[in-house]
Amino acid sequence: MASQQSSVPEPQVLMSGIAFGESPRWHAGRLWFSDWGAQEVVAVDLDGNAETMARADFPSFPMCIEFLPDGSLLIVSGRQGRLLRRQHDGSLATYAELGSIAGHPWNDIVVDGRGNAYVNNIGFDFPGGEFAPGIIALVTPDGVTRQVAQGFAFPNGIAVTPDNKTLIVAESYASKLTALDIAADGSLSNQRVWANLDGGVPDGICLDADGAVWYADVPNKCCVRVREGGQVLDTIELDRGCFACMLGAAGGNSTLFMVAQQWGGAANMQRGARTGQVLTVQAPSPHAGWP
Repeated sequence: MASQQSSVPEPQVLMSGIAFGESPRWHAGRLWFSDWGAQEVVAVDLDGNAETMARADFPSFPMCIEFLPDGSLLIVSGRQGRLLRRQHDGSLATYAELGSIAGHPWNDIVVDGRGNAYVNNIGFDFPGGEFAPGIIALVTPDGVTRQVAQGFAFPNGIAVTPDNKTLIVAESYASKLTALDIAADGSLSNQRVWANLDGGVPDGICLDADGAVWYADVPNKCCVRVREGGQVLDTIELDRGCFACMLGAAGGNSTLFMVAQQWGGAANMQRGARTGQVLTVQAPSPHAGWP
C-alpha cells in the first residue's frame, strides 16, 4: 500500500471501552455506530457523551446500521437474513427479509437519496468458511427485494455518490474499490474498478465533497483517502485496526470519525479488554453522498 502520510492533524480519542465498534453513521448531530460485541447501537456527541439507542435481542455478526430518509434506523441482522427497522417505541420490526436471496451473512448497508437500501452479502460463512464471491441486494421503499450485482471478493463498505448515479463498494479480499452505475429503478450495471489499492484492505468507506473515498484498513492499521484511479491523498496511521470511518460536521468543521480496535478474531469479540475506540480528526473536505 502507498505510504503517503496524512496532512490532517493527529487523531483524538472521542470514546473508548467499546467491545467491537463498526458501521459509524453521522445522524442528527451525533455519531451513531453499532457495537457488535455488546449487541447495541450507540450514539455519541462531540463531547464524548454516549447513549444506547437500540439493543438487539439476537446474536448478530455483522450488525450494520443505516438511516432511511425519514430518519428511521435500520439494522442488518446479518446471520438471520433480516433488515430491521426501529419503531417509535424502540422495538425492532422486520423491514425486509433477505434470507431467500442468500443464506450467508449479510454485511454493510447504504440507503441512497431515493430511499433505496443496498445491502451486501459476504458470500460465505465468515469466519472459517471457504471463500466464495458475494452479492449486493436492493430493497426498494415499496418493499421489493432482489439481487442486483454479484462477483465481489468479500464486499464490505458501501457508498453512493451525491447524484445517486454511482455505487462504490469495498472488496476487502481484492484490495480494490469497485464502482457500479445506478439506474433509475435501482438496478446496478457497468461493474468496474474505481481504485486499485496496492495492498490496502478496505473495510468501511465514506465519500467526501472532493470526490475522494476514505477507507478503513484493519491489517494495515490505518485510514486512507484516495481519488478515483487509486492516488493516495492522505494516510492516517493508527495503533490498532481501523474497521470503519465516517465524515460528519459540527461547529463549521468537517470531522472524520474512525472506529478502531485490536482484532483478535471474531471468536474473541466479547472476551477480554474492550479495546474499541472512536477517533476523530479534522478532515480536509466535508462529507458527501450516502451514508
